[in-house]
Amino acid sequence: MTDLPYLASRLYGTPLLIARPKLEVILGVVARKMAGDTLATPPPANVDAGMTGDLQNLEGIAILPVLGTLVRRSSYIGAASGLTSYHDIEAMAEQAFADGQVRAVLLEIDSSGGEAGGVFDLARRLRQLAQSSGKPLWAIADEAALSAAYAIACAADRLWLTRTAEVGSIGVVAVHVDESVADAKAGLNYTFLHAGAHKVDGHPHAPLPAPVAADIQADIEQLHDQFISLVAGFRRLTVETIRDTEARVYRGEAALQAGLADQIGTRSEALAALQRQLAMSAGRSLRNKAAALSATRTTSRSQPFPKEISMNDHNPVTPVDDTQENSAPNSSPTPVQSPQTPPPLDEAAITAQVEQRLRRQLAELTEIAAQAKRLGVTVDPAQALARGVTPDALRQSVLQQAAERDVAQDIVAQAPAPAPTKPQSVADSPLVKAAQAYGGRK
Repeated sequence: MTDLPYLASRLYGTPLLIARPKLEVILGVVARKMAGDTLATPPPANVDAGMTGDLQNLEGIAILPVLGTLVRRSSYIGAASGLTSYHDIEAMAEQAFADGQVRAVLLEIDSSGGEAGGVFDLARRLRQLAQSSGKPLWAIADEAALSAAYAIACAADRLWLTRTAEVGSIGVVAVHVDESVADAKAGLNYTFLHAGAHKVDGHPHAPLPAPVAADIQADIEQLHDQFISLVAGFRRLTVETIRDTEARVYRGEAALQAGLADQIGTRSEALAALQRQLAMSAGRSLRNKAAALSATRTTSRSQPFPKEISMNDHNPVTPVDDTQENSAPNSSPTPVQSPQTPPPLDEAAITAQVEQRLRRQLAELTEIAAQAKRLGVTVDPAQALARGVTPDALRQSVLQQAAERDVAQDIVAQAPAPAPTKPQSVADSPLVKAAQAYGGRK
């Protein structure tokens, strides 16, 4: 049975970052339950459903779902009630960014928002994970990223939305239910005994007093300021621009014009664009490595000559031997050769050679990755090249992983074994020794 007190405590008397239509639906359901109606309860579901178990990895891109109503912490009714917790989203993100096989993360968002508590910290944590790992973080609103869900979406480097998706609703709401009339009809009269003038502020069994309403409104305004500041910072917009939205909801092209999203497209199109960015990043890494190696060669070839030639003035003066000079009057002193200027470097040719070598190395790493895949070992050749992993080192790593998984029957081919060493001399040859022994017997 649904935990009604638990749901009510998460809805009433607490600030929410949720879109109005979704809030009305939830309030309608809970109100009917509070009135005694019997509602169908979904069958029990795995608490982990929709959480870390659904973290997909498509060709190095982890897809992190942000779905349904968002709460600070989930409970045993979370999955059955369509709730997703900030704690679970953070755990999935940490798992993805720490995974060596993940090169980027895509937030797939379809949520109208939820609780205010914890969402700002989660958004900043997502941005921190992306920056510290150096991996791109993208998001797509498919079909909604509203209120608290939009705060999460803003943490992404790039925000896509489908043509009919909605984003925005950058505002805060709180609900107070006055149950005093229903209490009177039921013959109930509540009396609260408490210490502290504000201990029971906002309780539902009496109309909301004006001073208490003012305090709640002040809290809402303070949270709204935090929300606006977060969005403005992440989206690189002014605070005034975000405040002027007045919590409006923007759909499709209107969201782009308001600066609340970056591009319209489907989930597949967003994934393809992210793949292209990763490919370009790998290409830049190759070019940077080639340039670094070219610069190293240029520096080594432009080093000055040894000190004996370039710094003769600092060498001790050797006395002249008059005897040797007089005994060879016709001899002339050996001319001192001046340092020769090294030939100019063809940097373009050097860079081309380095790039060609890196391409060959990448091809070898790719072949090893294909063989490793048949053993159940996943290898990213571009990432291995960027990290400077040699083919031999990658082979050893694949062998070790395959052995640990007990699937090493089809081992990746090892590097050719070194040729047998030759005898140190002819006399040590076994054939020569045998011939000598035979001659001695004759």
